[in-house]
Formats: sequence, C-alpha cells, structure tokens
Amino acid sequence: MTYQRFEDLPVWNAAIAHAEGCEDFIIAAKDRITWSKRDQLDRASLSVSNNIAEGFERGTTNELLNFLYIARGSAGEVRSMLCFFARRPALKDFKSEISDLKLLAESCSRQIRAWADSLQNSGIK
Repeated sequence: MTYQRFEDLPVWNAAIAHAEGCEDFIIAAKDRITWSKRDQLDRASLSVSNNIAEGFERGTTNELLNFLYIARGSAGEVRSMLCFFARRPALKDFKSEISDLKLLAESCSRQIRAWADSLQNSGIK
C-alpha cells in the first residue's frame, strides 16, 4: 500500500495516540512529577509522531530512515521515563496507565523498526 499523507500512516496514528495518552498522564499526575520531567515526557512523546511526519515529507529514503531512527529513539526515551515513573512510590496509583503507555511505546517502536527494515531492504531511493 502506498500512502500519500503521513496522517494516513498507521504508525503515525499510533504515535499520535501515544502522545495523547502521555499528555493525559502528565495532566493527571502533574502534582506528583516535577515540571522538568513532565516537559521531557511531553516533548519526547510528541517527537515520535513529529519525526515520522518530517521523515515522510522528506525527499529520499535515506532521509526518511534517519528520521525513523530518531523517532524510534524518542519512543525508547519515553519508555525509559515511564519505567522510572513506574518505580516512584508517589505514582503507584498510576501503575496501570504507565504500563499501558509503555506497551504503546513498544508497539510504536516495533512498527517503526519494521518499516525501517523494509525500506533498507528495498530498492526505493
């Protein structure tokens, strides 16, 4: 299947839904997380979908691949932060939400990796 717009990509939709979930978590737990950590989670979670979009809009497969790797790295950063939050006693009431967000981050990462692998193994320039 060929996509004409990044908004139609299943992986972009998963990433934007994940960013929305992270924002909901940030709002719900704002009094239990420092501003700097909230800001970092917010930026990293939105970075996944933004880098997918930016790479899609670029002109070459190599540029797309570079942005996909950045997006995947951001998904890993989000997952790492969520692992940290899961260990914090002040956030024990959010364990289920954190666990769900970690699963979504892993799903995005797997989708990005699969897409990158398929692009690397294709003749598309």
